[in-house]
Amino acid sequence: MKKFLLLFLFVGLHSYSQKSLPDLNLSALDGKNISLKNDFAEKDKLYIFSFWASWCAPCINELDEMNEIQAEWKKTINFEVIAVATDDTRTQKRVKPLVSGKEWEYTILLDTNQDFKRALSIVNIPYTIVVKNNKIVHIQNGYVPGNEVDLFEKLKTL
Repeated sequence: MKKFLLLFLFVGLHSYSQKSLPDLNLSALDGKNISLKNDFAEKDKLYIFSFWASWCAPCINELDEMNEIQAEWKKTINFEVIAVATDDTRTQKRVKPLVSGKEWEYTILLDTNQDFKRALSIVNIPYTIVVKNNKIVHIQNGYVPGNEVDLFEKLKTL
């Protein structure tokens, strides 16, 4: 009976523990090598990783909305948005022109082999995670207009 209770306690605590940001390196849009663990490690800063692709209309809508309101958000919260393009080698050539045309003020990372996406078991995009002190503290799957308001309210509590 004691073994069962210990196993139950361990599994229960493990399932509720926060997942760490994977220790991966990705390329930025400018070709610079970026370490997820080291380059996004400012203490108590919130990092919003938004997974998207050039062919995903809801993803682009979400990033457009966040781009418009992030200046207002930064008056209250210390955060940075990182847009993680999950385009494969066939569609990756569309990313840079799209980002240039949109004038997004984000760090753009290329997850061409989808290592980051796979490490987090992401199936569908858009998919947004919020990271604080290298721990994933919030997950938002999908996008509908207005989600950014809910995300902002959540960020204020973290």
